[in-house]
Order: sequence, then structure tokens, then C-alpha cells
Amino acid sequence: MKRWLAAAAMAAATTTAAAEPLALFDAHLHYNREAWAEVPPAQALRLIEQAGIRRAVVSSTPDEGTLELYALAPERIVPVLRPYRTDADRATWYRDPAIVAYLEERLQRGVHRGIGEFHVHGDAADTAVVGRIVELAVARDLVLYAHSDERAVEILFAKNPRARVLWAHAGMNSEPDAVSRMLDRFPNLWVELSIRGDVAPAGALDPQWRALFVRHPDRFLYGTDTYVTSRWHELPGIAEAARRWLGQLPPEVARRIAYQNGERLFPPR
Repeated sequence: MKRWLAAAAMAAATTTAAAEPLALFDAHLHYNREAWAEVPPAQALRLIEQAGIRRAVVSSTPDEGTLELYALAPERIVPVLRPYRTDADRATWYRDPAIVAYLEERLQRGVHRGIGEFHVHGDAADTAVVGRIVELAVARDLVLYAHSDERAVEILFAKNPRARVLWAHAGMNSEPDAVSRMLDRFPNLWVELSIRGDVAPAGALDPQWRALFVRHPDRFLYGTDTYVTSRWHELPGIAEAARRWLGQLPPEVARRIAYQNGERLFPPR
């Protein structure tokens, strides 16, 4: 009888564990000014919880949005600092010396874990301002979060090979073969997968991406990108769709992409 009860309890625990959704570390959320009224901070955190996101990288324009979420849930929010005081900075930050002073001032709070997500492409990344920001990140052990093409990522590493770079959207337009070459070249490069519909079109994991994930299981991170407010409301559905294609990978690879790689790149303090 005791053996039967023990077996039943073990079976019940196994069934419960199997039914639990795969935990996620979301490496790409924004809580920008335009979202504040429609999705108040408490609601934003509820949506993160409903999506099964255990921790999330948040960068915002302005930075106050990130800090407000962090103040409410420091164990869940990983603050990253954008080099944008306003949206207008997006087009000029990489050649504006005032941005370096802005970042240095904001980083004095000691809570930010990276600089970005920033947008820069091609040889536009080869400026003195970008060089100073790379050195700032290396000196403070911060991750550089780059929405960039392959050339701009190459320039970031040329400025300091010790930099750590998280590549937003896997380069957005970069093919799997190109992503693979970049990972082979740069050991301090990690790749975030938001807005990449080609990873699992119609829910079926693409064979090229699958092979790349299996080859580099420690280098990819899950992400959503709440670049418009409506995507906050879609957060649970986006997460569920991701779990379907993650479930088509070997379980240990799925766990690494879903949350373990994010935890290693941004370990809890």
C-alpha cells in the first residue's frame, strides 16, 4: 500500500511538472512613455507574470519607464539603459558627445546591466562616440544591446574585443548562415530572437534555424520586443507561440534558449 501511494504521488508530481509551461527569460521588452497610460506599471508586471516570464530585460525611452518597473519588481526586471533621452536621439546618438555624459550620469544609479537597445548600422557605428560607449560598457561590465547589421557588430568588437554584445533580432535581416558565421567569429556575441518570423513560420521550426540552435545552444535568447504598446497585451500569446517551437527542440536546448542563457548573461544580483 505504501509503495502504491509513493508511486501515485510520484506520478502526480511528474504530471504536474510536465503540465507546467516552459519558463521564459524575455530579453527584449520596452516600457516607453506611450505605454504608461494604457498599460500602467502594475498591469505590465501582471502581463509579464501571465506570460510565464520569470525575468525580463527592459529598456525604455525615457529610462524612467524601466526604473519604475524595476522599483516595483527588482527581482524580475533587468534594467538596461538606452542612449535615447527622447525618440529624436535614435537618429543621432552615435555621433552626439552629449550622450556619453548622459549615460555616465544615469549609470551612477548602479542598477543598469547594459547599454541599449540602440540602433546603428554599417559604418555609422565607427565613431568616437560609439568607441567611448564601448569602453564605458567594458569598464563597467555592461552588455551592449545592438539593433544592428553585421558590419556594425563587427565595428563594436573592433573597438574592443572584450565587449559583450547582445544582437537584437538576430540582425533582423541576417540569414541563419550569416548568424552562424558571426557566432563563430565572436565568442562574446549573444543573439536575441524577437520579431524573427522566419524561425518558425506557421509554427514549424525552420530546419536551418534548428540546426543553428543545436550547434550554438548557449548563444541564443528568447525575446518579444514591445516596440508598440499593443504588444504588451499580446505578451502571453507571443510567449505561448514561442513555447510551441521551443518544444520542437531537444529539451536541454529549449531550456537554454528559453531562460538559462538569459540567466547566465544577466545573473541575479
